[in-house]
Parts: sequence; structure tokens; C-alpha cells
Amino acid sequence: MHAITIAEPGGPEVLVWTEVPEPVAGPGEVLVEVAASAVNRADVLQRRGFYDPPPGVSPYPGLECAGTVAAVGEGVVGLRPGDRVCALLAGGGYAERVAVPAAQVLPVPDGLDLPTAAALPEVTCTVWSNVFRTAGLRPGETLLVHGGASGIGTMAVQLAKVAGARVAVTAGSAEKLARCAELGADVLINYREQDFVAEVRAATDGRGADVVLDIIGAKYLARNVEVLAPNGRIVVIGLQGGVRAELDLGALLARRGTVAATSLRARPVAEKGAIVAAVREHVWPLLADGRVRPVIDRRVPMARAAEAHRIMESGVHVGKIVLTVG
Repeated sequence: MHAITIAEPGGPEVLVWTEVPEPVAGPGEVLVEVAASAVNRADVLQRRGFYDPPPGVSPYPGLECAGTVAAVGEGVVGLRPGDRVCALLAGGGYAERVAVPAAQVLPVPDGLDLPTAAALPEVTCTVWSNVFRTAGLRPGETLLVHGGASGIGTMAVQLAKVAGARVAVTAGSAEKLARCAELGADVLINYREQDFVAEVRAATDGRGADVVLDIIGAKYLARNVEVLAPNGRIVVIGLQGGVRAELDLGALLARRGTVAATSLRARPVAEKGAIVAAVREHVWPLLADGRVRPVIDRRVPMARAAEAHRIMESGVHVGKIVLTVG
């Protein structure tokens, strides 16, 4: 088979479509014939040499895929060759075939083609596990989403609105904010021109945000604390703005606030399986009835993954960039 390999850390040009050995489905695993994968920020970090896959995981990038079941390993029930599926991966999605634990496999929602379904596993599992499980967003609360036009952001806006929350987003252009508004965002903040703390407080009569979903990290930590409502919760899921910052514990204490930092890739299979099961129960029905939909910026042939990474790093996209096979 072919896969995108990384000969050495570097720019997009190090991504090469190369012939490699085929994987096999081990006990409890499913072998998926990949029709599409999708680009995530973690793939860019892996390409640069900053985010190695966990031990024993495929060395090829790609944290999600969609395709058809080619084979099932010993002990797998409920899945059979030919089933249309999408899957949450720890790696290996940029390939023609990938082996994945059966617990991390989801059926393709009715009405969606395989490339569209490939854009679902990482964003739905990330948003559900962080916004609803970790932060416990409730109806009537305000969620602030940094990077509202990203793949994760566009899904967070939709799921929070369905849950009855008010949503504020930050983005870097009027065009991106307009797309967020189409998805239901209530408060639109251009971070290049506006102070998100002031804007959120003005929109909430001074209360602030109950939950902050943050992809920036160190650069925003102090201001995220400042924007918190009483009993507010910050969940850090990205470090685009650095890894080290001072935390004013007094300010956090005054708000009775919480700061959590999570990642999905390295979690044990049992934890990922529980998240996937919850997503199937709570999110898949919303996809089936059209209340939630993945936002696809564009589709790029997987052999041209370097082009897709350049687009990702340029920041011009809205939603997900999908890589197609064949």
C-alpha cells in the first residue's frame, strides 16, 4: 500500500506518498480501507518533529479516517468487511489502509459520503470530551471558543448551540466570523481588532464566560482567567501561543475557577472507546437529523498532503481540510 511518510522533521515538502508494508488487524482491531483522512494541527506538529506518535502506533500522520472495513481481528463483534465506517486514530490515517481498535470505530452517519465522514471523529470526540465531559457546559451558560472558524471551533459552536448555550467566538477576519455566525455563534470577536475579554463581558452584562475552549495556551492564559464568570472552567487543548505562562492563582481563586489541560491522542484505548461511545449516543443523532454538520473547507488528494499542510499553516481555511484517496 501507499502512505504519507516523514523522512525527517521539516516543512510540508517532507511529506512523501511512498509504498510501505500493509498493516494487519490484530486482536480487537479492525482493518480499514481508507477513502479519506483529514488534516489536524497535531499532524503539522508531528511533521515538524514536535509530536511523536505514542509507542506502538503507526508512524504515519493522520488522527482520523473514513472508509470500509477490509478485515476484522480476533474478538471483534458488530463489524464486518464492507461496513462503511469512520474512526478515531492515534496515527496512520494518511494511508491506504490502517488498523484501529474496534472501540474507536463509528458507523458513517446516514446521508454522508466517506470524505465528509472523515472530518468527524477528531472534532466530535475533542469537543464532546472537553466542552461537555470535562467542562460540563450547561444550558444557559456562555461558551467562549478561540479559533471559532477551525474544525474544532465550527463543531463546538454547533454542539453548544444545540445544548442551549450562548456562544462567543474569536477569529481573525470578518469572513471567518460571518461563517461562525451562520453556524449560530452569538458574539463575534475579531481578535486582531478587539479585546475578547471586554467584548465577552459587554455581551454578558459583565458576567463573563462560563467555559473557555482554548487552542492558544500560554499567550491567552491570563486573559482567559480574566474573562471567566464565577465558577468558570477553562479547557486548554492547544499550545499555538506557547507552553509557559504565569498563572495568577489569586485571580483564579476569586472566580472559583478551574483550568484543565487535555489531549486525546495518547489516552488509553478504553478511555477513547468511552468517548467514542458517548459521541455515538449524543452527537450521531444530531448529524442524522441535520442539526449538526461537519464544515469542510476543501478536499485535497492524499498524495498532495504537502499542499494541504501549507493551507493549514496559512490559516485561510474554515473548518476541515480533507485528504482523499484515489
